Amino acid sequence: MAYWLLKSEPDSFSWADQVARGTQGEPWTGVRNHQAKNFLKQMTLGDRAFFYHTGDEKQIVGVVEVIREAYPDPTDLAWFAVDVAAHQALSQPITLARIKADPVLCDLALVKSPRLSVQPVSDAHWHYLMGQA
Repeated sequence: MAYWLLKSEPDSFSWADQVARGTQGEPWTGVRNHQAKNFLKQMTLGDRAFFYHTGDEKQIVGVVEVIREAYPDPTDLAWFAVDVAAHQALSQPITLARIKADPVLCDLALVKSPRLSVQPVSDAHWHYLMGQA
């Protein structure tokens, strides 16, 4: 299993929206960055991803699971999408400020490549962050 981080603007699609989709999940569409597209193509069934609210919130709020591997993005067939379903809410969101203040997380892609909307998360970082939630 691999781990990821997916960013969403909560005014457009929030954690509550994701949870409301239930087990049918939601297509993760609209990714228009080549590096992020390549990460989507690497995702496999059962992979987990942090659900990160961008904008004013800037925090990890939940965990989703990949329920459908990469396929042509229905909003633009030149790109790719995956389907994800809510797996669990975090009991306490993990803010970007808290992540940046933690020296253990200095190599996290969220810190090093903050604009990338789909990012890998190492096993070590995943388990560390889950222990903080």
